[in-house]
Amino acid sequence: MTFARNILIAGLTLAATAGVAKADMTATAINDLNVRSGPGTQYPSVGVATRGSTTMLDGCMEGSRWCRVDVNGMRGWVYAQYLQVDHSGAPVVVEEHRAELGVPTVTYETTASVVPSEPQPAPGDELIGPVGSVEAVTPPETVRTYISTEQADSVRLNGDVVVGAEVPQNVTFYDVPDYQYRYTRINDRPVLVDPGTRRIVYVYN
Repeated sequence: MTFARNILIAGLTLAATAGVAKADMTATAINDLNVRSGPGTQYPSVGVATRGSTTMLDGCMEGSRWCRVDVNGMRGWVYAQYLQVDHSGAPVVVEEHRAELGVPTVTYETTASVVPSEPQPAPGDELIGPVGSVEAVTPPETVRTYISTEQADSVRLNGDVVVGAEVPQNVTFYDVPDYQYRYTRINDRPVLVDPGTRRIVYVYN
C-alpha cells in the first residue's frame, strides 16, 4: 500500500495558495470516511479515517467540497461536510462555515492519469444524502456471511459511502434473517442500513 501510494504521489503536483487563516487548522472527522489520493471519488482511497479522528486541515479547493488533510499518518483528500471544527466555543461543519473560519484555499494539479481502483459513479448519478448522527453498529459475522452469499445488485451513487449517510428513496433494501437492519450494495460495497431513517449504520470494507 505504501509503495503504491508513493508511486501515485510521485506523479502528482500539489500547490497551496496563501490563505487568510492560520495554518494547520485542527478538525475532527464526523463519521468514518475515505481519505483519497486526490479531490474526487475517481481517486483511490489511501485509507479510512475513523469517526472522531483528529485531522490537520491544510485547506479546501475553491468551489469544491474537497479538503486536504493529514490524519492518522495518512495525507489525502476528504469531503468538507465530514469535518468539524470548534468555532467560538461551538462545533461547526467546515462545509457550512468555510468563509467565517477562514479556511485556506488549496489547488490540485495532476501530471499523470489516475486509474480508479473501483467502478465509479457517472457525473449524472444520484448523490448519496447528507451525513447524520447514527448509533454505532457492530454486526455479527453471520450477517457478513449471509450478505456475501446473496450478491445483490449494486447501485451507483456519487459521494463517499460512510456511516450516517442517507440512502436515496429509489435504492432497494434487502432483508437479513433475524436482524433488525437491512442491507444493500452501493458502488460495489455492502452496507447495512436502518430502514426507518434510511441511514447507513455499517460499511463493509
